Amino acid sequence: MPRDTEQKPTRVPFPAKQVGETPSRWDWVEPCVWTDRMLTALETGVKGGQWFSLIDKVYRDLTLYQAFRKVAANGGAAGVDHVGIERFKEQLIPNLRKLSQQLREGNYRPQAIRRQWIPKPGSGELRPLGIPTVRDRVVQTALRNVLEPIFERDFAEQSYGFRPGRGCKDALRRVDELLENGYTHVVDADLKSYFDTIPHDKLMNRVRKKISDGRVLTLIEMFLRQQVLDDLTEWTPERGSPQGAVISPLLSNIYLDPLDHLMAGSGFEMIRYADDFVILCRSREDAERALELVRQWTEEADLTLHPDKTHIVDMTEGSFDFLGYTFQGQYRFPRKKSLQKLKDTVRQKTRRTNGHSLQCVITQLNPTLRGWFEYFQHCQPSTYTILDKWVRMRLRSILRKRRKGKGRGHGHDHLRWPNVYFAEQGLFSLKQSHALASQSSWR
Repeated sequence: MPRDTEQKPTRVPFPAKQVGETPSRWDWVEPCVWTDRMLTALETGVKGGQWFSLIDKVYRDLTLYQAFRKVAANGGAAGVDHVGIERFKEQLIPNLRKLSQQLREGNYRPQAIRRQWIPKPGSGELRPLGIPTVRDRVVQTALRNVLEPIFERDFAEQSYGFRPGRGCKDALRRVDELLENGYTHVVDADLKSYFDTIPHDKLMNRVRKKISDGRVLTLIEMFLRQQVLDDLTEWTPERGSPQGAVISPLLSNIYLDPLDHLMAGSGFEMIRYADDFVILCRSREDAERALELVRQWTEEADLTLHPDKTHIVDMTEGSFDFLGYTFQGQYRFPRKKSLQKLKDTVRQKTRRTNGHSLQCVITQLNPTLRGWFEYFQHCQPSTYTILDKWVRMRLRSILRKRRKGKGRGHGHDHLRWPNVYFAEQGLFSLKQSHALASQSSWR
């Protein structure tokens, strides 16, 4: 396919048939899949609550093309076939038409997932990341585009992870609101190895409550049982949905959605982001009842609450971590792992032997500082003062090294290169940005 195809999609010989306008609450859906007629059926409900004949929406040429565009936009490494996005794109239309034919004829088979172990931020542990091939990511994206609105329609309000129009800040805003309204006891819960332990049979039973297309169900099962290639050893998972697979976040939300509704129906304020959730209560007794209800549900769901990471916190004397923040009384701090991750990144960009000019170092550093502040702008002011001081120390150490000095910047270095010097060089200041930002609400 010519490289300018993505800029001129009208050259692609895939017809799109759309009539009318999409209801505003479904603006995020893929219009080549979800026509006005289908959206009306989604709003009013389908007979028996189950959807039939969906596979033809998955293998439609335009659906696969739009899926590829999303895969290309997200980037990512090649899978076990060593075919990256650019190489797949070189023969895009033949590749997509081959996938369409295989899906239509029922002989599509996913390739193995390449497992890669990556470090957990702020710890010495590693976590597994599954990397499907580009062709499989395209099919999974097309499948997700077809299925997601069906399940999103009934997902619980208190679920925020991997959902359209929702994110971490929405979840944090809700936690902050409840704390301010007197919910002083918190169930801080952790599901042990959740993504790796989801039972396939029970997950599929929940999918079947809304999906009756046998070929779509078979496709989901094939993705759940994809071979995993780990250090030249190939094996078939009996549980779980690999992190890194496009379809995994949706499947993980499908499996935990009954827990969301159970807690809401029982009057508990639970805020969940993927497998990370907290339950805010007004008393210890309520928190204990909530935790017991979660324990019962997870046991029935064949999941495990982490014994060391699940506990009840009294906010008058304790603290808890959620989505990168530490909540302690009325104060908010970056979680220690979040601080460590930032410092590790800054260290990489401010090595004393990097050889770049100070201006170049600051140019590379500012997006990191700006992005970090955008998320962590609701912390205590002292956080930014300390970090600004630490960043300037790293920069003074670079300048000190270039004057044949040793060690960190200190003493007369503060007179030689005062704070205003770095401000004049354009260094992003966390403290100054915090002073300018409104702290009245979570953004």
